[in-house]
Amino acid sequence: MLKPSLQLKLGQQLTMTPQLQQAIRLLQLPALELQAHIRELLESNVMLEPLEEAEATGTFEALVTAAEQPKATEPAGSAVEVLDDAWGEHTAGPADAPWRGDDDERQQEYADASGESLQDHLLWQLELAHLAPRELAIARAIVDAVSDDGYLTDSLEEIASTLRPELECSGEEIAAVLERVQALDPAGVGARSVGECIELQLRQLDPATPGFETALRIARDHLELVAGRELSLLRRELRSTEEEIACALALVRSCHPRPGATVSAGSAEYVVPDVFVRRTDHGWGVEINPATLPRVRLNQSYASLIGRNASHASMRAQLQEARWLLKSLEIRHETLMKVARSIVERQTAFLEHGEEHMRPMILKDIAEAVTMHESTISRVTSGKYMHTPRGVFELRYFFSSQVEGADGSGTSSTAIRAKIRKLVKEEDPESPLSDGRIAELLSGEGIPVARRTVAKYREAMGIAASNERRRAGPRQM
Repeated sequence: MLKPSLQLKLGQQLTMTPQLQQAIRLLQLPALELQAHIRELLESNVMLEPLEEAEATGTFEALVTAAEQPKATEPAGSAVEVLDDAWGEHTAGPADAPWRGDDDERQQEYADASGESLQDHLLWQLELAHLAPRELAIARAIVDAVSDDGYLTDSLEEIASTLRPELECSGEEIAAVLERVQALDPAGVGARSVGECIELQLRQLDPATPGFETALRIARDHLELVAGRELSLLRRELRSTEEEIACALALVRSCHPRPGATVSAGSAEYVVPDVFVRRTDHGWGVEINPATLPRVRLNQSYASLIGRNASHASMRAQLQEARWLLKSLEIRHETLMKVARSIVERQTAFLEHGEEHMRPMILKDIAEAVTMHESTISRVTSGKYMHTPRGVFELRYFFSSQVEGADGSGTSSTAIRAKIRKLVKEEDPESPLSDGRIAELLSGEGIPVARRTVAKYREAMGIAASNERRRAGPRQM
């Protein structure tokens, strides 16, 4: 008979404490999301306050060389220098700090002033159309109801209601002005359906164009058959020849289903690098971009007023949260610097000579170098960017698989792609290199790759096959 009993057992268990969860979350956040998160905390936690840029002071500076890394594979004499690695005792980089004058100039330098909305483009044309004041007011109301794709989203009755009480307009009057708007650039703007949009674009063509009338009929009544690829049923419905159907479909497919997209372009989004890498007298310098680090510190005035009274429990909790945040930000900063420095040490050949000299590297290599887990390296490299003399790259770009060479050395897949691109660029246009021939040339360089591997890399880079490159003539790389 079993009897209940108590037993003691020793064991280890990993517990995700709130501090650890916060550190992991901050480690994974990109720079812009981190700044937004810090702003929210500044509004909710009185123990935190923004740090003015003039108050920021550096606390440590380090110089690390490749000799300090116990790796026999590191190139001799290379050095990675940490530049201006400033980190206050309770501070982090700029978030709510005021802009300086040179920052304003830099922002204006990179501002995208070329964008023009579809509505601006249409209103500019209406100003040149010499419309009567009443027609111009109706046209402006119609333009306001046009979406970014170029379609009219409101009915004529709804447009008429927006004009009241200043103007009383009938549906026929608004429809007449709508025809004037639909005649503007881009062709197809102001349509109320995809069929009408395509029909407006088709009417810009010469009526003598082969398949013109059939294309109009398809746009009005049979777009569903075209979308479903039911061409046999389409021929029976239109009672047209196969050649005429082919010409009509070519005309229909040449039309743009979203004409507004050709004009309305969003402002360009620029990548803000987290790390700068540049050549120095000692080798390569690594520097954290100070503009990506939120400037925040502990509010010492409030912290000193907290006593041990029970009424201060909520304030003490906020103080503890503020200290955890600052510690997590410091851990994030140090981890990002370690990972970036280790990446630069291993990819010095890429920085000096280009993609063809990219070394194979996986997360495990960096994890062992900085004595961290691979999952931590994955979080650090996700959404973080490095500015180098060869461009801005995501940290994940430097990781690639390895292809074993004939001499026992490995070549990264990034380097193989670069070599394939170079071979295709330098080939004879009259006799393009086949995938098999490219594989042979790479094998001659000590990189044994299969033909199917070459085809996979070529397709991933958007390079056409050899027979298509021959027909296309000079390449557009």
